[in-house]
Amino acid sequence: MDTINDYATLKTKLAQSADNKYRDFTIKICTSKYPILGVKVPQIRKYAKQVPSEKIEEFIAIHPTTHEGILLRGFLIARLPYEHILKRFDSHLKYIDNWSTCDLFCSAISKPIQKNKEDFFKKKITQLLDNEYEFTTRVGLVLLKCCYIEPDYLKYIFAKVDKLSNREEYYVRMGLAWLVSECFIKFPSGTMDYLSKNKMPTWTFNKTISKICDSYRVDTKTKNLLKKIRK
Repeated sequence: MDTINDYATLKTKLAQSADNKYRDFTIKICTSKYPILGVKVPQIRKYAKQVPSEKIEEFIAIHPTTHEGILLRGFLIARLPYEHILKRFDSHLKYIDNWSTCDLFCSAISKPIQKNKEDFFKKKITQLLDNEYEFTTRVGLVLLKCCYIEPDYLKYIFAKVDKLSNREEYYVRMGLAWLVSECFIKFPSGTMDYLSKNKMPTWTFNKTISKICDSYRVDTKTKNLLKKIRK
């Protein structure tokens, strides 16, 4: 496999892989203050894998200037040992300004977090969810969805959802709906109990029901029942 040994080469490869049609499509579904080149995610992942392990810290230290550069930085962080992910984690949050850089970063680091979930929970989750910035909070919600939908964490998740229900940012609300819908799919009985007494506003509650009903993992009878409790 080819290797990428310097950041200038990486930037050149990203520029050469840009596709105008894909850029235009991405701009329609993903708003960012950073320029969007139009490089498809599998290609960005490929370039991240081509950076030698000993070069990762060097690349991470460089300020990314494009949407794709931020995605690639997140994929590089995910290749680090868990202890190093912890050290670099906060530095990446400032670059996340849309659902794409948020969700793909969370997905990339979910495997090492799964192996160290109690430690990460204590050190990062509450810090993320108590943050006032829309996408930092969403990082916390998506990581809960990826790593913590388990019996030991359900009570915490539902309490946090209620606490965050007054947030008005679109991507926080969507993150809440996504999280609770995944809780329902994995733990329908306990989540139904929560839905019967939750504090979610109408929009978030109804979006949660919609996302549950969109899932192929929920049977038709249950979907019909859920549609009847929409607000």
